[in-house]
Amino acid sequence: MFTIQANPSGTRTMEISEEHLKTIEKYALFQHLIDSNGIVDESVLDKLKLNVRSLIVSSEGNCKDLLDLCIDVIYHNNMKAFGLYQLIQLYIKWQREQEGSLSPELLNEPLN
Repeated sequence: MFTIQANPSGTRTMEISEEHLKTIEKYALFQHLIDSNGIVDESVLDKLKLNVRSLIVSSEGNCKDLLDLCIDVIYHNNMKAFGLYQLIQLYIKWQREQEGSLSPELLNEPLN
């Protein structure tokens, strides 16, 4: 279980499980999400929500993992653009760790 900061002041946090990160990877949710300017704002969060909603509607099978991600993370009350940026940073670090290029201790460092 990982914790991300959901606002700049650090008063709100969100718990992210490894299953959430695996779901993001499985559905490639962050692929082509951010525009060329590299800014993560509320419009990027809205785009992610629309993409996920479309995946759920079009899925014919079991998408419980995607629904869990929605309930626990994407549609969480604390999820705003800052939180999404932190989630993307965590996902990148997690993905690198999966490839063996980072030690697990680096995943628990605060994200800036």
